[in-house]
Amino acid sequence: MKEITAIVRPNKMSATKDALDKIGFSAMTAIPVLGKGKQRGISGELNFYIQPRLLAKRYSTGMKYIPKRLLSVIVNDEDVDLVVKTIISVNQTAQIGDGKIFVESIDEVIRIRTGEKGELALK
Repeated sequence: MKEITAIVRPNKMSATKDALDKIGFSAMTAIPVLGKGKQRGISGELNFYIQPRLLAKRYSTGMKYIPKRLLSVIVNDEDVDLVVKTIISVNQTAQIGDGKIFVESIDEVIRIRTGEKGELALK
C-alpha cells in the first residue's frame, strides 16, 4: 500500500476530488495548509480582497506563506500511477505553485471500528 500526499492550489481541490471520485477513489483526507516554496505570491486564487498596493509589492518581497490544500489518499500499489496521473491532469497549469506529490510506503492500515487490517481496511 502507498500513501499519496499532494499539495495543491485551493481552487483546484473541488476538481481534484471530483476526478478522484470518477476513477473510484473517494476516500481521502484534505487539510488546509500554509506553505512556502518558489511561488512568491498568488493572484486570482482567493476569495478575499487584497489591497492594490500589496499586490504590486508581491513581486518584490512575496508572501510569507501561501494557502494550499494537502490531500492524502491511501491506495494499493497497482493504483499509484492512475491516482498520480489523475491529480497531475487536474492540477498542472505549467505555472509555479502547481504543487507537489509525494508517494510513501504504508506498512499497515487498521480500521478502528472493526479491527480490519491491510486491504480490507481500505474498502
